[in-house]
Amino acid sequence: MADKFTVRDFFDRFPDNDACLHHVMEVRYGTRHTCRACGVESTFHRLANRKAYTCSHCGDHVYPCAGTIFQDSRTSLQLWFYAIFLFVTTRHGVSGKELQRQLGVTYKCAWRMGHQIRDLMSNTDGFAMLQGHVELDEAYVGGRRPGKRGRGAAGKTIVFGMKERDGRIATEIVPNVRKETLRGATLRNVRPGSVVSTDELMSYGLLNADGYTHGSVKHGAKEFAYYDHRHGVTHHTNHVESFWRLFKKSVTSTHIHISRKHMDRYLGEFTFRSNHREMENAMFDLLIGVV
Repeated sequence: MADKFTVRDFFDRFPDNDACLHHVMEVRYGTRHTCRACGVESTFHRLANRKAYTCSHCGDHVYPCAGTIFQDSRTSLQLWFYAIFLFVTTRHGVSGKELQRQLGVTYKCAWRMGHQIRDLMSNTDGFAMLQGHVELDEAYVGGRRPGKRGRGAAGKTIVFGMKERDGRIATEIVPNVRKETLRGATLRNVRPGSVVSTDELMSYGLLNADGYTHGSVKHGAKEFAYYDHRHGVTHHTNHVESFWRLFKKSVTSTHIHISRKHMDRYLGEFTFRSNHREMENAMFDLLIGVV
């Protein structure tokens, strides 16, 4: 199947709840595996009128949805799958009201489903240090409000992004933009020896002493890129700024406002989608595989 995952592809693969349940069984256990009860490798067949499969050798039951976000949910599996499909195929995120309209469920149900899917996206990828050439930039996020914009804006959540050139991104919420805060976040996420590009914020000033090759661009002087002849690299923060631009636009246009309490969920959602942006189909299968 092509990397792009269309609505037609979705309904071809998952025309009903039975197809969705079979897919969960396949990715979590397989319809042929070693039975936990009898220890025999056997085929598991679907039980009629029950969301379970039974061992052909001893009759032990396996419930594919047990321990997943689908367990005990009165929302149908196909609606859950379609909600996940919406999350992996959008660029700007999915609001609770949009889920409510698309799925025909209550807003309370849509809000809960959205956060469960965001938690899934946040926890799917394992941790790995960034390396190579990494761009660093902080942003102030929360939604539109009157007053000062940018650094020092009131009522905003400070988020910090670290983006590999042509690679992955890592994000986290930070309490401030002091030197020790940004340095600590960098040391936790970026492998020493990497090249790091930042803007001229003074808090980035000690990175050379930590084993990084650090270069900064002076945005205040209208400098947005420069070539470092000593190390043969071009410093700019365009890629990580593009991520923050998309995230901020999504907040103001799709979600209107995001509180600090839930900011990490939305960050995890956008980070996951950015890190797997080239393969929508693989994104969907990856999420279903870890439910």
